Amino acid sequence: MRKSKFSPTQISKILKEFDLGKSVSDITREHGVSSSAFYKWRERYAGMNSKELKRLKALEDENRKLKQMYATLA
Repeated sequence: MRKSKFSPTQISKILKEFDLGKSVSDITREHGVSSSAFYKWRERYAGMNSKELKRLKALEDENRKLKQMYATLA
């Protein structure tokens, strides 16, 4: 799986810009994000601050590693 080039804090800032009234087209053009990625982030991380987002990313990464370890053992 490809690693995102945006950190959780950057994703949080981008989503806050949208909440403050900036249009999606302006945000995607300014940050170099596709509109589908933006809407996916919005669906997945809506209402989270950067600290919660970092914790979620760490848990997802740990879960991925554990699944990989289990798959190699099985």
